[in-house]
Amino acid sequence: MLTLEQLNALPPFDAAEHLRACCGSSRWVEALVAARPFESLEAALAAADRIWWTTSPEDWNEALVCHPRIGETASQTRVSDTARGWSVKEQEAVAASEESTRRQLDSAIQEYERKFGWIYVVFASGRGAQELLADLHTRMANDPERERMVTAREQLAITELRLRRMIST
Repeated sequence: MLTLEQLNALPPFDAAEHLRACCGSSRWVEALVAARPFESLEAALAAADRIWWTTSPEDWNEALVCHPRIGETASQTRVSDTARGWSVKEQEAVAASEESTRRQLDSAIQEYERKFGWIYVVFASGRGAQELLADLHTRMANDPERERMVTAREQLAITELRLRRMIST
């Protein structure tokens, strides 16, 4: 954890390393580093939100591959120990779910990835496999454009949670 003052004072490279654990989009990280200093956690969160919506679907894809699949611990790309630890914590309720439900969830995730061509990203913190399975079934009805926006909102929610974890107040 960092205080807001510490985050504001870090050299750009070091600040970027910390922020990359919150979101894997290089463009988002660079823009948030440049937006410092922040007057408050709320100002940092507002900047994170504003910057996220100025990035492109390619930037979103870059962020998505930094997440492990639900039920797994390794992402498609190398991430920091901090990001990996947060992912494990965010998926605790899924890991504690019944094995048969986790298998159904895994199958649904594979179907989702075949349909949309990207990893299923969801704000999983505190949500078990049964709840995510229901979410997946709902999201499978989306067309790709709508689902891209849902996925972007889910990524932003994860990013905001991680920023709150990273910055002590």
